Amino acid sequence: MEFVTGVRKKDTLELNELLAGDIIDEHVKVNGAVHAIRDMGAVAFIILRKREGLLQCVFEEGVSKFNLKDLKEADTVEVTGILAESDKAPAGIEIRIEDVIILSGPAEPMPLPIAKWKLNTSLEAKLNYRPISLRNIRERATFKLQEGIVRGFRDFLYGEGFTEIHTPKIGAKSAEGGANLFKLDYFHRPAILQQSPQFYKQMMVGVFDRVFETAPVFRAEKHNTKRHLNEYTSLDFEMGYIDGFEDIMAMETGFLQYTMELLEKTYAGELKILEIELPKAKEIPSVRFDEIKKLVSEKYGRKMRNPFDLEPEEEQLISQYAKEEWDADFVFVTHYPSKKRPFYAMDDPEDTNYTLSFDLLFRGMEITTGGQRVHDYHELLKKMEARGMTEEGMEQYLSAFKYGMPPHGGLGIGLERLTMKLIEEDNVREATLFPRDLSRLEP
Repeated sequence: MEFVTGVRKKDTLELNELLAGDIIDEHVKVNGAVHAIRDMGAVAFIILRKREGLLQCVFEEGVSKFNLKDLKEADTVEVTGILAESDKAPAGIEIRIEDVIILSGPAEPMPLPIAKWKLNTSLEAKLNYRPISLRNIRERATFKLQEGIVRGFRDFLYGEGFTEIHTPKIGAKSAEGGANLFKLDYFHRPAILQQSPQFYKQMMVGVFDRVFETAPVFRAEKHNTKRHLNEYTSLDFEMGYIDGFEDIMAMETGFLQYTMELLEKTYAGELKILEIELPKAKEIPSVRFDEIKKLVSEKYGRKMRNPFDLEPEEEQLISQYAKEEWDADFVFVTHYPSKKRPFYAMDDPEDTNYTLSFDLLFRGMEITTGGQRVHDYHELLKKMEARGMTEEGMEQYLSAFKYGMPPHGGLGIGLERLTMKLIEEDNVREATLFPRDLSRLEP
């Protein structure tokens, strides 16, 4: 019998340990995957791919105690040798190899040239071989930045007194309604995959005041566009005791400021790899829906076709206007028409044709929808009745309001869309690990 006492200290070193420690000219041991081999004859450069980046190792005939021909791309190996400084190496250091142990090898050659700086292949090929294409340094950098966005969201909201929650993704009723629902049989009862955690996070405001969640949501939309997915990750928060929906916009602005600073400090390597210029979030303009539609129409000579919503071209023009007029990368569009907002959105008391809600546009695309919610039980019933809705299946949701709820509001941010615009790609699948759309269920 043995006791497990905690994390085991390994004798292999990671890249940060090689860079941080005063161990130049000392023996070291590392492991990693063979990313590339550059055979120069008597000398060869073996580039290892590690979790933090690339590490150059040098094979020298007569010094290294193995046959270079035994090594191939995608082998996973353990290398021992002398750590040395090198200005030309990817990390400024290299290992002069004494010996290599092959831990495992590939059964077939690589289907994609992942060692190239850019994968010059189609998006379809990258998605078909997703576990392989993501081994490319640039491809995987996108998802390190995406990690940073989620990390910033969590850390910032923890600091603002929010509680993280985890809500069910199978339900009897949808918060958003409509026909864009994935329906399933749940032990001989009809059920749906949730389009949003909206009902649950509102209910939890009555428990914790401030809550958030990062989780998948499902939309059965038959849109095969560059901006739509049928499953995506939503960054949601809901907060109580607000003075108005402006408090929600202010909280999101704080999140963006915190996250951009985090990316700049902690993810500088990935920003450099992808040549990303971080957007400005110090101050974000806020403009009414009807006002910005008119301004954009006048400036760019575009006729307003839909008075109740923004078309993709309008989102692009609004962002262009915000950049030209206010030097802003983000812009809040407020007071959306009631006709295009769900029943729980609070109407503007000064004009009930509009709501106390907003979208956040970033570089030409909507990435956030949010606003103040109806918190009065009787007002909620009135809005449901006006829309021809029944209370059937809504009893648990409504009970939270029947027994008292504070003024509250919240938002949902599309993680993949935010990432996509941050890295300045034009297809949301580039910022999705394993996309789910009309044609893709694998890998």
